[in-house]
Amino acid sequence: MPPSVTFDGRPLTVEDITALSRREREPALSTAADFRARIDRGQAFIAKLLEEDGVIYGVTTGFGDSVTTRVPAELVPHLGNHLFRYHGVGLGEPLDEQQVRAVLGVRLQSLSQGFSGVSYALLEQLQRLLVHDVLPVIPREGSVGASGDLTPLSYVAAVLCGERDVFFRGQRRSTQSVFAELKLTPHTLRPKEGLAIMNGTAVMTALGCLAFERAQHLSRLTARLTAMAVLGLQGNAHHFDATLFSVKPHPGQQQVAAWLRDDLQSDAPPRNEQRLQDRYSIRCAPHVIGVLEDALPFFRQLLERELNSANDNPIIDGEAERVLHGGHFYGGHVALAMDTLKNTVANLADLLDRQLALLVDTRFSHGLPPNLSGSQGARASINHGLKALQIGASAWTAEALKLTMPASVFSRSTECHNQDKVSMGTIAARDALRVIELTEQVAAAMLVAVRQAVALREREGVLKRSALSAAVRQTMEQLEAVVAFVDEDRALEPELLALLERIRQRVL
Repeated sequence: MPPSVTFDGRPLTVEDITALSRREREPALSTAADFRARIDRGQAFIAKLLEEDGVIYGVTTGFGDSVTTRVPAELVPHLGNHLFRYHGVGLGEPLDEQQVRAVLGVRLQSLSQGFSGVSYALLEQLQRLLVHDVLPVIPREGSVGASGDLTPLSYVAAVLCGERDVFFRGQRRSTQSVFAELKLTPHTLRPKEGLAIMNGTAVMTALGCLAFERAQHLSRLTARLTAMAVLGLQGNAHHFDATLFSVKPHPGQQQVAAWLRDDLQSDAPPRNEQRLQDRYSIRCAPHVIGVLEDALPFFRQLLERELNSANDNPIIDGEAERVLHGGHFYGGHVALAMDTLKNTVANLADLLDRQLALLVDTRFSHGLPPNLSGSQGARASINHGLKALQIGASAWTAEALKLTMPASVFSRSTECHNQDKVSMGTIAARDALRVIELTEQVAAAMLVAVRQAVALREREGVLKRSALSAAVRQTMEQLEAVVAFVDEDRALEPELLALLERIRQRVL
């Protein structure tokens, strides 16, 4: 059995959520008596307030601008259901299954902090969805990131209560039919629980965790691709010298230079290089990739603090018996992380696109054939190698760069000007994932190109496989298992798709 991710109020990491999202780890809800008591204490305090005719936002009042509307006691039990029902206005393609699992895990972690006034039974129902892989169909569009992810999370609340649709075993089905098949009982919302499920940052944080992991992998992959581009271009490996990088001590930049030195085995004294200085997309690669490397710890800090927070409203302090009205649903920190992450990742796409342009152009490739075509003799005239691949990479790069406008600056006033300043964190996270997807496509194109360029240098006798570093040899072997040498023109789409799958599985 894989190790579990335990929900007991203690901190989780980005990796806990991403492993849960891939079903590499199972969710375990703590059964410890002190944890259960801490969770149920908040719900007991709410019940006490209701008996005393206390006023609680979202429990005895309407929502948002309707806060001045008092809800009669006999209607309080119905309020949470109305909240998720009228928020059923999401549009767009649904989140994929991995993303939905991450959302469920993030929301369960937030509610497990014990400051949301929910029952232990609600946490158990969330865990059941994960254990049985019953995944709410969540449209990806409709959240402005404050009051949290209300619309997308309404689909989670509805499914917990047996309504709307789910993905189950590869099919979209009604929640009611799946619950009946699994003998699951719909949850009956208690006062405050509907608001607690929906009024938080779970969607943006979940998408942010997935984006972080993929960006982290792209950083290392881009360094490997750069090393192989240096080999193909017969570039100057000593642009990555340790002493050189000691005088500009950004740790991430230094790390990238070290990766390149290892891949290029460039600790030996300088040789007579073809060029004293390579073009910027080669020479400055550590400075480009290093920005992302140096930013990743900051992104992690923002995401994990959000992940491990109680971020709904109001906060229920059952221990001190206080209701604290605030704005923890505001996703500004996630918005900043995602707006910045997509910028740094798009710069990787731009870097690789420039490197690919050098490899296919005989004016800059130092003797490589036009468009890296492997065709020789009379047939060389009708073969065009990677010409279209470079065009495609340029298109994907342009689209990635276009999406780098920060979403957080597009705050809109909504809900009768109650929600008059919002974070746009979920849109930022969705944009970040799209930029990552496009950058992975550019990386796949570059994998084809460097595989071809290194093979061409080997054919020339300029490079010997035995002289390559172990890491580069391994990458070449992995690439050769997927991408055949391009001598005659062929459609490369199947190989690109296979490479994309390996990138996303972090095999390449």
